[in-house]
Amino acid sequence: MRAAWYDRQGPAREVLQVGELPDPQPGEGEVRVRVSVSGIHVGDLGKRQGWWGSVMAFPRIVPHGDGAGTIDAVGTGVDPSRIGERVWVYLAQSYRPLGTAAEYTVVPARHAVPLPAEVPYEQAAGLGIPGITAHRAIFADGPVTGQRVLVTGALGAVGRAAVAVARRGGATVIATVRSPDQVEQALAAGAHHAVDTAGGDLAARILGCTGGEPIDRVAELAFDANLATNLEVLRYGGVIATYATGASEPRIPYWPLGFKNITIRFLSNDDFPEPANEAAATDLTSALVAGDLRYPIAARLPLAEIAQAHELAERSSARGRIVLEIEETGHRSS
Repeated sequence: MRAAWYDRQGPAREVLQVGELPDPQPGEGEVRVRVSVSGIHVGDLGKRQGWWGSVMAFPRIVPHGDGAGTIDAVGTGVDPSRIGERVWVYLAQSYRPLGTAAEYTVVPARHAVPLPAEVPYEQAAGLGIPGITAHRAIFADGPVTGQRVLVTGALGAVGRAAVAVARRGGATVIATVRSPDQVEQALAAGAHHAVDTAGGDLAARILGCTGGEPIDRVAELAFDANLATNLEVLRYGGVIATYATGASEPRIPYWPLGFKNITIRFLSNDDFPEPANEAAATDLTSALVAGDLRYPIAARLPLAEIAQAHELAERSSARGRIVLEIEETGHRSS
């Protein structure tokens, strides 16, 4: 199969290679997916570059945890009727060496989620890491029906999914964006209210959206930068569910958080409970089908240009997702 890989960590153009690797075969409880589109997420970039202290768990890695395509082979214990099924996959490169930047990937059958025909592959291909993270941030502490949920960085990959699932879950969603010109985009993405972080007194403007009622839950992109604001807007017993931070060792105001009985939930996508992953997969697919979740696609590149794709992804955020379109030539059944 045609595939991209790296044998050491480093800059994209220095370490990424494209060539031929043996076709993977599904083992017990696994399916093989013929990949049509491979998604790129900041987690994939971090693993390749060694961010956050990450190291290579395998001598060779085919990158990307997310993708979409068609099941073309199944292992023992998997219903053969799944062959030919359109799916999106997640955690393809979590504790595994062979991700979706290839013509084929193999994943546990439960990590290949049926994808209705009306949803384009490119919309589902980058869903796993950001979408499941978003779902966990919103629902890990219970239902949000009737609650006020703040989603920071609402136009990012995680933020868009968080807005969609929180609104579908019955919450009133307040979104933050970087600049005034992004407010309408956040509203179009499903937020009930949106405020930009460029203006003054952010906490007051957030509470102005709720009529002064405090926030119940925050899906937090920038734990360090937004902690003071979150302290102001959260109710007693509120939750900060955070999946990223600028400073790796931020200062935490223990007593103010303690006096308000704030829960801080730290999230890392590779290790969510399987029932949470499966619930997220179901809800996210429904959001795609309903049109409540849509990602702007900033660029589509072929597998041979994966280094450029990674460089674009390093610079892209709210502008849209970068995806790899895996060439159909070379696909074969075996």
